[in-house]
Amino acid sequence: MARLIAGFGTSHSPMLAARAEDWVEGAFLGRDKARQLVDFDGVPCRYDDILARAPADAAARIAPDLLRKRHADILTAISRLHGDIARAELDALIVIGDDQEEMFDHTNMPSIGIYHGASIPNAKAGPAAAPLDMARMRFQEEGADRDYPCHAPLARHLIDALQDSGFDLSAMARVAPGKTEGHAVSFVHKFLMGDVPVPVVPLFLNAYYPPNQPSPARCFALGQALAQAIEAFRGEARIGVLASGGLSHFVVDEAFDHAVIAALRSRDETFFRTAPLHKLQSGSSEIRNWICLAGAVGALALDWVSYTPGYRTPALTGTGLCFASFQR
Repeated sequence: MARLIAGFGTSHSPMLAARAEDWVEGAFLGRDKARQLVDFDGVPCRYDDILARAPADAAARIAPDLLRKRHADILTAISRLHGDIARAELDALIVIGDDQEEMFDHTNMPSIGIYHGASIPNAKAGPAAAPLDMARMRFQEEGADRDYPCHAPLARHLIDALQDSGFDLSAMARVAPGKTEGHAVSFVHKFLMGDVPVPVVPLFLNAYYPPNQPSPARCFALGQALAQAIEAFRGEARIGVLASGGLSHFVVDEAFDHAVIAALRSRDETFFRTAPLHKLQSGSSEIRNWICLAGAVGALALDWVSYTPGYRTPALTGTGLCFASFQR
């Protein structure tokens, strides 16, 4: 019979593909100054608003030596997660992630979707000169597009089982012309798998774009139903589930990030089902992927968590960089 034998969580920020000196030299500053931000209360604001409220020790939190140490810490965590996935000897890995106008656009943005093709393409890297663009290109392929294997039989089973459990799904057998897998999946392929990649089942949550974002309770229930569906899959198969994205960004909310981690440790279903929506805005919306993971891994033990507050500007914008591994 099939078994859910491992769960994983990973951030997928371009910060993870950037060099330590890119962090130190402020490669992300221009982008953060230009973007729409959301503060800790869910109120839209701009960079200068956040800068004006920065704590007195903000400069100390982005001291060059500290940034370099944090960069080294996240490389260690990525390496550890890569090793855990390899040691699990999985037959399939279900990747829970959002899509940011990569496979989908606003002509059709499904709330929940499963890809059931036999393979999925990742794009060839384009030219890049700026450090941030170079970091983004590391999510893509050198030389030519590449097709990665998917576990189509498991995907089809999940579609049937989740619909029987009351979830209305979008289903994709192939990508549209000119489209490729999004960064939530390509990060897993490029940074967490070796030369022989594990077949994946991409599961999409519209974490990012109103008005059809699934609620925290819906995400947790989806994870629970996903675990039940895996156990009902016929045949011998070692299956893993991975949440890709998060934690808080583009303003780092350490307090809420640690609350999420504490809830993972204590298996706090109430916390996940009732997570406040104002904490799940902008990039922090990707915490929904972790809520779905939490619903799926109830039978697994949390082996380890690594958390790094990825501050990158004087306003303390950045990403809560988190990695986790659950084992049976």
